[in-house]
Amino acid sequence: MIAAIIKGLVLGIFLAISVGPVIFAILKQSINNGHKAGYIFVAGISVSDISLVLICNLFTSLFNSALNHRTFIAVAGSIFLVVMGVYTLFFKKVKTDEGNRILDKKFNTGHYIGIFISGFFINILNPGVFLFWFAWTAAIHADSQTAAHPLEYRAIVFGTCLLFVLATDLLKVGLAANLRSKLTPRILGNINKISGLILIGFGIALCWGILSYGGK
Repeated sequence: MIAAIIKGLVLGIFLAISVGPVIFAILKQSINNGHKAGYIFVAGISVSDISLVLICNLFTSLFNSALNHRTFIAVAGSIFLVVMGVYTLFFKKVKTDEGNRILDKKFNTGHYIGIFISGFFINILNPGVFLFWFAWTAAIHADSQTAAHPLEYRAIVFGTCLLFVLATDLLKVGLAANLRSKLTPRILGNINKISGLILIGFGIALCWGILSYGGK
């Protein structure tokens, strides 16, 4: 189904280029902790997207219930972003060796699980992501009614979209990890400060927006 693939790619491009806290978190994670940590962080994001797509398509009542509590979700997401931003801005230190070269961090399984979970929650606690998938699920469902095989049509659209977004996120990780090897400790420290401010800004803006417009 060429039409379904094209629609999935268009949806994936739209989601991939959307500027939000997730893209900065991916870059920050990859630059600070290397490509493996970045890939695991992206895996958490991808699993959260897949979960939302499945909930939208298979458990509509559960998703509607979540939307009814979007103020709570937005506040929780805002707090999560602000905490990450404050930690990155004030407490994230660049470790160097005696030659003032950036040290590669040693991670164990627990660290990687924490990185995966942070990727999952930074995405799923964003009410904008909820609304994005809700709106497009409704649109794709309506569009699929004209297809010969509606279920197959929806599976191709969402599958294409998710694969495209995952591919672009992995590309971001690769580019950021390669950039890391060219950074000095001072530049990396400045990047952390900027990243922290951006995350704090997104957290405050998210909370302000949802409360100002009276989300329930």
